[in-house]
This record gives sequence, C-alpha cells and structure tokens, in this order.
Amino acid sequence: MNYYQHHVFFCTNQRADNAVCCNNMGAQELRDYAKGRIKALKLHGKNKVRINNAGCLDRCDEGPVIVVYPEEVWYTYIDKEDIDEIINEHLINGRIVERLKI
Repeated sequence: MNYYQHHVFFCTNQRADNAVCCNNMGAQELRDYAKGRIKALKLHGKNKVRINNAGCLDRCDEGPVIVVYPEEVWYTYIDKEDIDEIINEHLINGRIVERLKI
C-alpha cells in the first residue's frame, strides 16, 4: 500500500551555467502554487497528495516537468491554469490530462 494516493515531483533544478532547465521556466513558483492549492483543498497528507521538489529529472528539453506517482505519468506545464487542470483532472478525478502528458 502506498503512503500517498499521489506523490507529485516537480523538477526545480537550476543549472549553474543558465542552460535549459526547469527552474528557468518558473518551476519553483508553480510548485509552490501547486502545494498551496493542495493544502487549500485539504488534499495533503497521508493517503492523499504530496507535492515535492526534485532535482534534475533529465527531461530538460521537455520542461518544465512533473511526474505523478504511482501512475508514473509525466507532464509538462506552462502556467497556473495547467497546474489547476492537473490537480482537478488527475489528482482529484483520476483522469490523465492528455494534452499535457509527455
């Protein structure tokens, strides 16, 4: 049994040489937004949802990226609306957001 229903990892890697990386595309800000939304919706904690930072997930060219476990679904996103859609569709309703899936 999983401790969390969904465990979401946001790549928030920042490369020293300013090469392409998720954090250059607002990853930390949108990860913080997602964590706040999950808490506001009271979806955080055991048997619910956990939002975490991750180091480089090696998909920089597709970024910014997140991966949702246990389903192992990878997403890219651009803005808060994309994050809201992932939360509403995938994390709440169990439907993969095909348009954001990578």
